[in-house]
Amino acid sequence: MSSATSSTAPAGRVAVLGAGPAGMAAALGAIRSGHVVVVYERYREARPAGSILNLWPPPLKALELLGADIHDLGAPTDSQFRNARGRVRVDVKQDEAVRAAYGGGFIGLLRPELYERMLNALPPGVIRFNQQVVGIAQDERAVTLTFDDGTTAEHDVLVGADGIDSLVRRTLWGDAPKREHRLHVFGGFTFADVAGVEPNMCVISHGRTVQGSWTSIRHQGRDGHQWWVLTATDPDAPAPPDLRAAAVGLAAQFPAPLSGLVAATEPADVQRWVLRDRKPLKQWSKGRITLAGDAAHATSPYAAYGAGMSIEDGYFLGRALRGVDLTDHAAVRAALQSYEDPRKPHTARQVQQAWMLGKVFHHAPAPLRPIRDLIFDHTPFLQKVVGDSNPRAINRQLALIGD
Repeated sequence: MSSATSSTAPAGRVAVLGAGPAGMAAALGAIRSGHVVVVYERYREARPAGSILNLWPPPLKALELLGADIHDLGAPTDSQFRNARGRVRVDVKQDEAVRAAYGGGFIGLLRPELYERMLNALPPGVIRFNQQVVGIAQDERAVTLTFDDGTTAEHDVLVGADGIDSLVRRTLWGDAPKREHRLHVFGGFTFADVAGVEPNMCVISHGRTVQGSWTSIRHQGRDGHQWWVLTATDPDAPAPPDLRAAAVGLAAQFPAPLSGLVAATEPADVQRWVLRDRKPLKQWSKGRITLAGDAAHATSPYAAYGAGMSIEDGYFLGRALRGVDLTDHAAVRAALQSYEDPRKPHTARQVQQAWMLGKVFHHAPAPLRPIRDLIFDHTPFLQKVVGDSNPRAINRQLALIGD
């Protein structure tokens, strides 16, 4: 075995830009692979982008292998797709071994607790806050970062985990327009008792043009529920002045408990965001620099896998860097390519599926909507495409994640 891949290779210097789930997971993966890591975060703290969140079992497995505590993290649920009258269109199947290990196929939680668990897994001092990177350069020897105060830092590898507006991606591959989904989401959470709630469930309902959904959550030992309503919008239009009132209006067409959950939510716990992504890149890495999370594959929440794929990225990146001499330019390039090659088809598929689901449910021409709904209500099409395929997809991802 060459020194480039020897288990006794010297510790390398890895920089991560961004302290979101992708950045923290990348840091944990590189640390567990024996390297010295610094995470540069431009804000004064690790700030969750939103509150509501769901994870599938594969990122939970990756989190645990990265050293995070996943005990009592989130509420495991069974998942169903329903129409606006409550008719079940899809029962999302689960492998019984996966259910036994994780309690359910879809885990409802809030982002702040995920951040807390990941921060607790990182050694003190790994994240350096209030660090604004303004320049990135590399050669065969190192990557050089320039900060807004004029100082510089050198590292052997740079991971761009700096989100959909990634400076690292722009530096490597130039600027590209975001892809507007012309959709927006209102979402929130509550711990109030609301009539009509089914325990440990995730219910995703669709009307002709609106999605209205809710799921059980568990947050820091408390049981509650999160909800979201999603519909078409002009992405340049201003946000409604009263987010909760707008959400209540959209939720009214769906059966209980959705309207009750929205009404019980404190206004401060309601958020809105416009859906955008970027088309998948053919290549993530160049030289000593690579991408992770939204910087590599920004994804609509219709995939319910954005944060999960970011966590998985960190795990697979760490595995690719294990035993690699990061002073060896050729070895670094090979390692980064081995990280991205198996990830690109999976992440690109999730990004595109989320894009297409948004178009099918919210941008279908009006004359086609009744036909679409007739097919979804009275044929097994959606069950086969969504519900029956889920165990195979989850098991494939779980099988790829091993210590």
